[in-house]
Amino acid sequence: MKRSLKGILCSIVFMVCVIGAQAQTHALKTNLLSDATLTLNGAYELKLAPRWTAEFGGNLNAWTIDSHSWRQWSVMPEVRYWFCQSFSGHFLGAHLLGGQYDWGNLDMDFTMLGTDFGKLKDYRYQGWMVGAGVAYGYSWILNRHWNIEAEIGFGWVYTRYDQYYCTNCATRVKRNAPHNYVGPTKAAVNLVYTF
Repeated sequence: MKRSLKGILCSIVFMVCVIGAQAQTHALKTNLLSDATLTLNGAYELKLAPRWTAEFGGNLNAWTIDSHSWRQWSVMPEVRYWFCQSFSGHFLGAHLLGGQYDWGNLDMDFTMLGTDFGKLKDYRYQGWMVGAGVAYGYSWILNRHWNIEAEIGFGWVYTRYDQYYCTNCATRVKRNAPHNYVGPTKAAVNLVYTF
């Protein structure tokens, strides 16, 4: 009984991996978490090998709402290794990131691994960033073309910024100040269209 159950499970896993070899080779996606913050975003993913893909993504938030500034743009290329087949199941990723930002008048009263986000309430920060990280994710197949994908990433970001007293004023407190951030670098719940 145990032997036949083990054989059935092995056959199912084998069939999923073999049948999946004929799966799609491209994907377009949007991060629903970024969409919820009114951040324009998108990514294109390309199959490189049966278990390897490359993703090229970016986002843009170019507006200020009620004197709260969360303007930024960034790009994030990523290479992924899939445990069974591309675009399905568990994967590990390695990503780079870069961009510019202008953040201020945001009530985020917490500290994470040496970065005090509470300062965003009293000051405005304008600068650039570069970094790298690793990620883990999972993709659920909904039908032939649609997937839902969840991913979390952790890494390091180096930034240089100018600090100002308020969201709209030009009174500078610091100029070209460096900062190293270590913590989450990616959080996504993606709606994916494969083809």
